[in-house]
Amino acid sequence: MTVRRAMVCLSGLLLATSLGAQGVQYTSPAGVAYRAQADTGPIARAQQALAREPKNVQRIIELGIAQSGARQFREAIATFTTGMAIEPRNALLYRWRGHRYLSVREFDRAEADLKRGLALDSTNYGVLYHLGIIRFIRSDFDGAADLFRRALPRAPDPGENAGSTDWRWMSLMRAGRKAEARAWLDARPDSLKVANAYTQRIRLYRGETRPEALITPADTVDVQVATLNYGLGNWYLVQGDTAKALERFQASVKSPGWPGFGFIVSEVELRRLRRR
Repeated sequence: MTVRRAMVCLSGLLLATSLGAQGVQYTSPAGVAYRAQADTGPIARAQQALAREPKNVQRIIELGIAQSGARQFREAIATFTTGMAIEPRNALLYRWRGHRYLSVREFDRAEADLKRGLALDSTNYGVLYHLGIIRFIRSDFDGAADLFRRALPRAPDPGENAGSTDWRWMSLMRAGRKAEARAWLDARPDSLKVANAYTQRIRLYRGETRPEALITPADTVDVQVATLNYGLGNWYLVQGDTAKALERFQASVKSPGWPGFGFIVSEVELRRLRRR
């Protein structure tokens, strides 16, 4: 795509999103259609900023992130693609487009983008983390564990620190490296203070929370519910309780938190279990 054509496409995107993109983003294997949400202001503001600087890739990224916040993932993919015509070697564009392809379950495209991003910048946290998710989805648990190990020191905030800690523990356990998984948690790489679904799950792994107490009445946010159910399901799975794992994966995909990695990987786990 030429820069000129990218500008034409971008003009079309600005018009489309300004009209309120609430189209279908993903249809599940069960036939459930998941839609984007209406803009509450961030997309319009990002559009205005981009209109003033149409060749500014940072403004393009900001628009794509704003679209993602309203679950307008396919619109965001198109936005990041236009940015690549201007800066084809910008690792952040591949990091973000790969993430959004992951959101709509186009795993091959997500992996291709994230690999390209890694080749351009091997230190980018988002590239390492999301490529780790892809490796986990592909059942390459050793590869996933390595990527989350590399991501952790580059985590931009305590929440991401907890996320990388959690996913590496799960990857090590699924790879059969249980002693390493225990040592990983004993080293307390998640020492930064934060409260989120990942810290709740880590307490379960350490035996500080009982499985039946993991999900509390306060856990009502859709992605949080999907995330907690997936973590609990994976915990049951590595304990050898496939029946309870199945229940938790099913609970995850029944939640409205369809963009969450817990929901996405629960779908994958259900397919794995049905093939057994």
